[in-house]
Amino acid sequence: MPRLIVTTREGETREVEASAGLSVMEAIRDNGVDELLALCGGCCSCATCHVHVDAEWQDKLPPLTEDENDLLDSSSDRRFNSRLSCQIPLSEALDGLCVTIAAED
Repeated sequence: MPRLIVTTREGETREVEASAGLSVMEAIRDNGVDELLALCGGCCSCATCHVHVDAEWQDKLPPLTEDENDLLDSSSDRRFNSRLSCQIPLSEALDGLCVTIAAED
């Protein structure tokens, strides 16, 4: 079961476990981190599950899709390491993935 290290907007760090195959968004939501809104439920039609992925994990993630890129362009907190957490499927290869919840737009 992959571990996910989540840092909230307030700087609190939590380690959560989730089943492989769930998205990072689902893992965060299902483990009670309420500040990740995920309004579209993972359909890649909003940017309310925006996270910043620690640099060491960037190359291990699936490529950014055009839709994800367009949605991230609408964020005032977009950075080089911005991703929509609904677009990152958890796997054993991502055990220990570290993300920080982006500022709310």
